[in-house]
Amino acid sequence: MSQRGNDLAQKLRKFSDELTEVVRTLTDEDWQKVLPFEQWPLGAALHHMAAGHLGISSLARMIVNGEKLPEITMEGLKEIANQHAREHADCTKEEVLEILEKNSAEVVSFVAGLTDEDLDRTGHLAATGDVSTQQIIEYVVFMSAGEHFANIKKALDSD
Repeated sequence: MSQRGNDLAQKLRKFSDELTEVVRTLTDEDWQKVLPFEQWPLGAALHHMAAGHLGISSLARMIVNGEKLPEITMEGLKEIANQHAREHADCTKEEVLEILEKNSAEVVSFVAGLTDEDLDRTGHLAATGDVSTQQIIEYVVFMSAGEHFANIKKALDSD
């Protein structure tokens, strides 16, 4: 455990709590809105964030354990995300809340237990090059999921 790990875990919890609150307030009409940038229904984007972005602990754990990371390019990541959105276009709010709760708790607990050495360990991703455990968590959750979340907020504010 480290202060950096605790700080990052708190930041993850705050992001997750904000996301959860938005999900809880959505109407059925909101859920079906298509996000202009992603071209996905809002509910599918939330499922993608809950299952993929907040499911980052498995990839981060691979870095911590010194395991080889999957050889995925940026194009491959985009296709995986688009496929996920197509497969979960009809997901329910309850389903997303359940996944969000499970994955949020898991990633927050995992990150809170990391040492500074764990956070600094690196692995190689074909899509981005060498990344540390902390960098992959911050990129996937705060940058990538953060962009989706900003697009969701814009779509909701455009009414």
